[in-house]
Amino acid sequence: MFAMDPGGKKSQPAMESGGGKSEQIIGEEINDCPIEEVRLTVPITDDPTLPTLTFRTWILGMFSCALLAFVNQFFGYRNNQLSISSISAQIVVLPLGKLMAATLPTRQINVPGTSLSFSMNPGPFNLKEHVLITIFANCGANSVYAVNIVTIVKAFYHKSLHPLAAYLLVQTTQMMGYGWAGLFRKFLVDSPYMWWPSNLVQVSLFRALNERERRTKGGMTRLQFFLIVFISSFAYYILPGYFFPSLSSLSILCWIYKDSVTMQQIGSAVSGLGIGSFAIDWSAIAGFLGSPLATPGFAIINVMIGFFLYLYVLVPVGYWTNSYNAKRFPLFSSHVFTANGTAYNVNQVLDPKTFSFSQEGYDSVGHINLSILFVYAYGLSFATVAATLSHVALFHGRTILNLTKSTFRDQYGDVHTRLMKKNYETIPQWWFHVLLVIMFGLAIFACEGFSGQLQLPYWGVLLAGGVALLYTLPVGIIQATSNQQVGLNVITELVIGYLYPGKPLANVSFKTYGYISMSQAITFLQDFKLGHYMKIPPKSMFHVQLVGTVVASSVYFGTAWWLLDSVENICDPAKLPEGSPWTCPGDDVFFNASIIWGVVAPLRMFGRLGLYEKMNYFFLIGLLAPLPVWVLSRIYPEKKWIKLINMPIILGATGMMPPAKAVNYLMWGAVGVVFNIFVFRKYKAWWAKNNYVLSAGLDAGVAFMGILVYFALQAKDIYGAEWWGLEMDHCPLAKCPTAPGIKVDGCPST
Repeated sequence: MFAMDPGGKKSQPAMESGGGKSEQIIGEEINDCPIEEVRLTVPITDDPTLPTLTFRTWILGMFSCALLAFVNQFFGYRNNQLSISSISAQIVVLPLGKLMAATLPTRQINVPGTSLSFSMNPGPFNLKEHVLITIFANCGANSVYAVNIVTIVKAFYHKSLHPLAAYLLVQTTQMMGYGWAGLFRKFLVDSPYMWWPSNLVQVSLFRALNERERRTKGGMTRLQFFLIVFISSFAYYILPGYFFPSLSSLSILCWIYKDSVTMQQIGSAVSGLGIGSFAIDWSAIAGFLGSPLATPGFAIINVMIGFFLYLYVLVPVGYWTNSYNAKRFPLFSSHVFTANGTAYNVNQVLDPKTFSFSQEGYDSVGHINLSILFVYAYGLSFATVAATLSHVALFHGRTILNLTKSTFRDQYGDVHTRLMKKNYETIPQWWFHVLLVIMFGLAIFACEGFSGQLQLPYWGVLLAGGVALLYTLPVGIIQATSNQQVGLNVITELVIGYLYPGKPLANVSFKTYGYISMSQAITFLQDFKLGHYMKIPPKSMFHVQLVGTVVASSVYFGTAWWLLDSVENICDPAKLPEGSPWTCPGDDVFFNASIIWGVVAPLRMFGRLGLYEKMNYFFLIGLLAPLPVWVLSRIYPEKKWIKLINMPIILGATGMMPPAKAVNYLMWGAVGVVFNIFVFRKYKAWWAKNNYVLSAGLDAGVAFMGILVYFALQAKDIYGAEWWGLEMDHCPLAKCPTAPGIKVDGCPST
């Protein structure tokens, strides 16, 4: 094929493609993209004759989508929430696709009763099929937030929920994002100035995997390396996953000081500061924060700075000065408590008839109290929201303003956009509009129907949609240019908490429709941009994303419903047998958030009627935090490291804590520093070839062994031999309060 300039002039032939077809590019277009990183990474060639939605694409895509969805939801209920990314599928499906191309028959198959036909093997497995399969897999890799609602209703509130209402909630919250994505697609995808930095990692990996690779003497190909890592990880995980769970959280100080509450608070890997703790378990390293091998070095340093300031400065000072009566409660907990240190019984403040707030019950129980760690976690979440906006305004504001003006003037002089517009049909805008209307209708039906089980009225769905509509473009601009996303979970909880207090399910449903539909829109737009860079037909992208989202949401929902019904006492550690991994740490935090923001509501927590009104100052702290860094970067422009100080990342570093524990951060940071700073600098060639493959192999090995252990043993209530290594932490006193007069079972009297 020939690449054309705007005037239609043909250029000189370029290099031969992998399929042997001559491609042509225009010399003056090589530097046509205004973003240097894109010019250096993304190819400016295309072959529109390559098949895309092939039999191989559908089979491998749907299989990898369903498999990742099942695995991620399966591990989502366990102690260490391992999340398998689409990179694993990206690596594994390549040899599978080539195997199918080598073995499947090439003859045309007629579809009975129609004039349609297709071939199971239309030729060599190509890059565009590989990209579409990875997009499919990415739908399965992204978690389904609404499943948390299903979980807390069934496992925490112990209420019934109509399965159709639950299924519609899951599907509509995921699919509504398509509508917002369609509205802003031209601005956030077609514009060359919206370049989505994280996509360049995927583009680089696609190019590396699809280049012809020869095994050097004494070396290994990427596939061989992946298989060795996968087998090793698979074989090893039987130890922390079954025989020796203590490997996930080894706390040295607790072994030495068996009778000291304070030392166990300091040393506990799970319920304390984690000093001296470590883990020899990949699921503990990558379980909550994702693979450290896939995180840039500067981001790891920022995260660890934020972690150390939070856990080793802010929390200890707050606890040992007894701020907010901190010593009455555990040092590290996401639970809610009464003033005397006992667990807060949410049933006492819920009217059983209406499943809503009871003022009479609240007056008898009193204020909700939080651990000092949880108090500051919310304070920092307030600061992060504000800091992200001010950081982007200071460091990227002028650039974003100029790029916005250029985009609205439709100044798309970018070679990638021209190739896409010349070679492929665009997606009709009405597809998105119709889908958005349908999703709104189904969402209102899910919330208003079924006897109002979800509690959210129709105006709540519409208002949540308005929030998502309002924020999709600015948040999309921020992420597309600076790789930072503003989370709307706190803002949405605040809004509905003030407007419609006392309704826990209304609060979490509103949060999901407002926050997640926006987040999904940005995920769709990011994938559209990846397809844009890889020259995938837009309609093929739409079909893959649409089907992939439906399949992934269905598998996530089905897996969750099955586990909630089949695992006895799931999410209740007090009733689970010793060694059982089904503790649901993420859902536990989500449940307590529904009490804080939904049942009791923000007015009685962070407003004038609450104990934590001063936490609102964190909004101001976050707003001002990036200012000193910006000033220093202007005074000392030659010092490039100053601009690498990212206050939103530092303030939001511990956003996963809880449910993440100290040992998760410590090990994640250690592994990340070794590979993405030391190895990256000293052994760059090895890093470039093997780093992402190593991450994928470790993830995949843990996932498959975890599933095998469950079906072979844990499903039959066999959780391992009763011995010292079966216990997770060996720090029972770390959960004890230290205030005089507070009595808790299993804790020494103070």
